[in-house]
Amino acid sequence: MLEMKVPSPGESITEVEIATWLVSDGDYVEKDQAIAEVDSDKATLELPAEEAGIITLKAEEGDVVEVGQVVCLIDTAAARPEGAAAPAAAAPNPEPVAEKAAPAASKADTYATGTASPAAKKMMAETGAKVSKGTGKDGRITKADVIEAVASMGSAGNGERTSTGKKMSSLRRKLASRLVSVKNETAMLTTFNEVDMKPIFDLRNQYKDEFYEKHGVKLGFMSFFTLASTRALQMYPATNSMIDGDQMISFDYVDVSIAVSGPKGLMVPVLRNAENMSFAGVEKEIGRLATKVRDGKITLDEMTGGTFTITNGGVFGSMLSTPIINPPQSAILGMHNIIQRPVAVDGQVVIRPMMYVALSYDHRVIDGRESVGTLVAIKEALENPEEILMGGNARKALGL
Repeated sequence: MLEMKVPSPGESITEVEIATWLVSDGDYVEKDQAIAEVDSDKATLELPAEEAGIITLKAEEGDVVEVGQVVCLIDTAAARPEGAAAPAAAAPNPEPVAEKAAPAASKADTYATGTASPAAKKMMAETGAKVSKGTGKDGRITKADVIEAVASMGSAGNGERTSTGKKMSSLRRKLASRLVSVKNETAMLTTFNEVDMKPIFDLRNQYKDEFYEKHGVKLGFMSFFTLASTRALQMYPATNSMIDGDQMISFDYVDVSIAVSGPKGLMVPVLRNAENMSFAGVEKEIGRLATKVRDGKITLDEMTGGTFTITNGGVFGSMLSTPIINPPQSAILGMHNIIQRPVAVDGQVVIRPMMYVALSYDHRVIDGRESVGTLVAIKEALENPEEILMGGNARKALGL
């Protein structure tokens, strides 16, 4: 009998939460088959079976378990069930088989997710109140719990009034704690500007097809924003710094964290030494990391150590926002949606694709001159990319 213990997902992580069991108690599992998803405070990871055999689960979904704790047993001596290796071929034109109807759930069972007293069940069925856990012994739902739930529902409407409760994942709880700590422990301010995106639109329209044929990735906005940011951070090193105890640490490299929305929430994989990357290099690396996030394959090492963050709320339609710093970093750049707006150019009103940009920063580390200067430098590079970011030769810079 093999005891499967929780492996260490990374340095400083001492416990994880069983988010989802991907198998059931008594199932036959194959070696390296994913049997569970576990949440740490930094990422969601898959737990693979160490050997083949019959599995016995020793932890429930939602349990917080320590690294090294036994979470399941695998009977490696158990024989593989017949037909487990390959599904049997379906018989042609099978005769219909009448399925035995499952007993219908009562309305009270629908509303109660915990054990309820008979009186409580009756009242929930009559009122439509939903109670997930009661105040009785072992969480038993009492009539008083239902009365309180009914009072909180307000007057009845024409439709059913239900709600559901779901425990926050370890990753989401840690994110919530970090966001609150940022607001409480930093002197966060935000400075704003706007960018005329026409020069970038023109370059992308001119070279996007050739760029894709040469490099196999699209020429997006992120490479322009990443390279504009690395240039600005080198001009204003304070923006590429962070506090460590009573010291301010400044970096001579730029590791850019890129916020990516994944199935488990927002992740921030890191582009290492972005100051040395080309346009094609940035686009390829962002594509690689984004795919790993969406497939749940991103590693902790790929999400730690950034010195500056870029987040793009524009993909969700955000016009303007104040992004929250990603600790222990001291600054974050927020991109937003691009809207055709009338602006004055050389004394004439013209329609241009405009984007608001925001730089949130920790005023303990970064003064107004550095913060505003950083955002202005980013704006200048984005509005004159061929000269500032491409050295006057767009084809060479794009690797064409």
